[in-house]
Amino acid sequence: MKIARHQIRFFPFLLAGSLVLPSFAQDTSPPQPEGKPGGQPNEDQMMAAMMELAKPGENHKLLQGLAGSWTYNGKFWLNPEPSAPPMESPGKTVIKPIMGGRYLQVDHAGKMQMPGPDGKMTGLDFKGMEIAGYDNVKKKFVSSWIDNMGTSIIQSEGSYDPETKTLTYTSEYEPMPGMKTKTRGLLKITDNDHHTMEYYEDRGGKEVKVMEIAYTREK
Repeated sequence: MKIARHQIRFFPFLLAGSLVLPSFAQDTSPPQPEGKPGGQPNEDQMMAAMMELAKPGENHKLLQGLAGSWTYNGKFWLNPEPSAPPMESPGKTVIKPIMGGRYLQVDHAGKMQMPGPDGKMTGLDFKGMEIAGYDNVKKKFVSSWIDNMGTSIIQSEGSYDPETKTLTYTSEYEPMPGMKTKTRGLLKITDNDHHTMEYYEDRGGKEVKVMEIAYTREK
């Protein structure tokens, strides 16, 4: 079975699919300084504005509810054959707030079935870490992802739709030189203890689903 190894790298970025967000939030950043007539704000105004922007807000409070442990079961469509069944993989995600609640550190651990040197499938330990938060200046949810299957740092930005309770992240990564790939992740909330993450890649202008992960909060 042929498997695109680089696709494993997105297992599972975007807060590990663990944003249990209520119906409010998003643009809660402080107002910008008015400044001097016809010019830039003065030094005191700039400093005051920067101090306000550095404070955690409502969107950061939302993320604090994610602290804890989650188990997941992931399905991965890595075989280019459309009729091929997905590969499945279980694992665990642990989330904790850091830097005074400004960010979340998200640690992932699981087993991935990958081809060995002899071409046979073998279980490999997967480890990934994410730093996630909300950028008061950009007014976007942000994420940085690293794992033990690559050397790049994947940056993502997202927004939240309170009507559908869906967080959408977009990103672009380069698994091979010149092979830039756009991605989109959808986090769909079921309740405080269950949610799913769907992940899509742009392949020649067509979105293809490559991942679906179901999460359950550990009690």
